[in-house]
Amino acid sequence: MGRGVGSNPGPRPLRSTPADSRKASSMQLGLIGLGKMGGNMRERIRRAGHTVVGYDRNADLADVHSLKELVQALEAPRVVWVMVPAGDATHETITALGELLSPGDVVVDGGNSRWTDDELHAVQLAERGIGFVDCGVSGGVWGLENGYALMYGGETEHVERVQPIFDALRPVGDFGSVHAGKVGAGHFAKMVHNGIEYAMMQAFAEGWELLEAADPVTDVREVFRAWQEGTVIRSWLLDLAVRALDDDEHLVGLRGYAADSGEGRWTVEAAIDHAVPLPAITASLFARFSSRQVDSPQMKMIAALRNQFGGHAVEATDGKAGPIEK
Repeated sequence: MGRGVGSNPGPRPLRSTPADSRKASSMQLGLIGLGKMGGNMRERIRRAGHTVVGYDRNADLADVHSLKELVQALEAPRVVWVMVPAGDATHETITALGELLSPGDVVVDGGNSRWTDDELHAVQLAERGIGFVDCGVSGGVWGLENGYALMYGGETEHVERVQPIFDALRPVGDFGSVHAGKVGAGHFAKMVHNGIEYAMMQAFAEGWELLEAADPVTDVREVFRAWQEGTVIRSWLLDLAVRALDDDEHLVGLRGYAADSGEGRWTVEAAIDHAVPLPAITASLFARFSSRQVDSPQMKMIAALRNQFGGHAVEATDGKAGPIEK
């Protein structure tokens, strides 16, 4: 039986393409945002034979030094990919591009924008005859060599304009990219992907903590490693967990704090809007909130109630244990 979905056998070569076919389909792309993701994406696209003109506020990373220069460097009809933080930064960039681009151009939002923002941006650009595609991108720091999973939404004619870039970025093989539907579908799919990721990580974390707490188990790291082959839970996340335990076997160097992206919250909100139960994903989101509390207010109330109804011992702020004095 093969490796599980999402497993990571290590870096793989780029999708092979005959030189003449590659040259025929080569195109220009403007790429805005050259951070950890954007910078690696620029390199992977260039390796596939395309021309990338990159802009970033960090002049050391940029090929050009303004959005105007980026637009001027591209031949019409243009495709410009926005890879900046979701929210105001994305909105401001797309608004600026709307002023600079021409009818027939296409803008791709590859950041982690909320899908409802996509609908607004599509309407905003359509008023100027500019196409819009939203694209959820997954792959992180491994994407340069392994490729990026891509989920994109938009009109077919706009998606087809960007398709050579999608083909350059996606992993080798038959899977890894999808035209998920109309505008907003790409980021909605990526949002749900991240919600599932939350729940999977939480399950691994809870299992790891229980193994660490159990006296009979003396080598938790090797238990995790044993799960990498032949089990139904083998996955890339499991592989990454083993890598983390190889670096720090008991994770003593890490603080028990985990941030949450907007997409985890948006997934839960979408579930409420659609009356879809998501108990595992919702619980994993709330677990991240608890990680930020050094001294949980909720647990204080639970401790107080246990003492009140059962006389159970409580621990005072000075570390002493005992009943609450009546």
